[in-house]
Amino acid sequence: MAVGIGGEVWRRYAPHNMMILVQLSYTFMYFFTEAAFNRGLNPYVYVTYRHLLVAVVLWPFAYYHEKKLRPKMTWMLFLEIFVLSLVGVSLTLNMYFASLKYTSPTFVASMVNAVASITFVIAIVLRMEIVDVKSARGLAKVAGTVVSFAGVTTMTLYKGPAIASPWKAPIHIDGSNAVHQSWLKGAFLAVASCVCWSIWYIMQATSVKRYPAELSLTAWMATVGGIQSLAFTVILKHHKEDWLVGFGLKFWCIIYSVRAQSGIACSGFAVFAQLWCTKKKGPVFVTMSTPLSTIMVAILAYFIFGENLYVGSIIGGVAVILGLYMLLWGKDKDQQYNVSSEERVADLDCEMQRANITNVSPGKSGSEEESNTTRQEGIYCHSHE
Repeated sequence: MAVGIGGEVWRRYAPHNMMILVQLSYTFMYFFTEAAFNRGLNPYVYVTYRHLLVAVVLWPFAYYHEKKLRPKMTWMLFLEIFVLSLVGVSLTLNMYFASLKYTSPTFVASMVNAVASITFVIAIVLRMEIVDVKSARGLAKVAGTVVSFAGVTTMTLYKGPAIASPWKAPIHIDGSNAVHQSWLKGAFLAVASCVCWSIWYIMQATSVKRYPAELSLTAWMATVGGIQSLAFTVILKHHKEDWLVGFGLKFWCIIYSVRAQSGIACSGFAVFAQLWCTKKKGPVFVTMSTPLSTIMVAILAYFIFGENLYVGSIIGGVAVILGLYMLLWGKDKDQQYNVSSEERVADLDCEMQRANITNVSPGKSGSEEESNTTRQEGIYCHSHE
């Protein structure tokens, strides 16, 4: 009995647990990549190696575990995967990790929280989202989006003074407190990556319906996105030494992004988890766990790695997180309202059906009519439960 209850609880909260693991893997990835970038690893080379290796790891599992689930590949489906990979892998991640090189892990982790608000605005433009501004839930979504964008603007245009750690850091990352000369450039790259990320969330919500094999879709995106990133990076970094990473920190940084979480690809696991959770809960739900990573990154950066925190990032980050949860509160109330509305409509239809059945078949005997009426009522009302 206890095992059954535990299994039910796990299934109910599986999407939440998956997203917590995703954010935990991202938290450590920020510091690994920052250290590797300070040692000379190019962000574009990193993204290319990362996703090509993810594809190699994922394809054997995807091929054998989703043989029956994987749909037949067509040119139109491949074109959709190509665009999905371009937006979600090539553009998003190359700009994202380039912004990390120019700013800091805390800044980038805070900026990601704006993805939900950007996704919400794009969904409204595409008429995938309806806002009732006369209700509290509608006003909460609008206000949350405005507050979130205000936070993004603050983080982008106002860096503010640095707040140094009060004690010596237990672990030091070389170059972590160096003055970033291209902070504004990194901020705009982070915003652009969030916009692409939001578009990708909306696109994948429809793509998983046409291609329900999430693991295979993840492998396809890693392959196509890795090739796209390779073509782009070769143009910018065409010297042999740009691609040599050795077997030091840069090598292990790439390996961590590919083989983490007990051998599961960190990048592949994250994309697969996001696809699965999008299918189960919707694109906005996937973004609700991002503040967890922001908090963990800020704590580790300040207390463990001794990195500076900037006033602009703190103020903007708090505003973005506040706006995110205002938006999510409105979304939650929307879902509750929609469910209650459907139940009211079903109850009304059931009552109307009962009234109609009661008035038919006047020539039948009372017992026969009552029996038929009861049976039909049960069939109809059961279909709405």
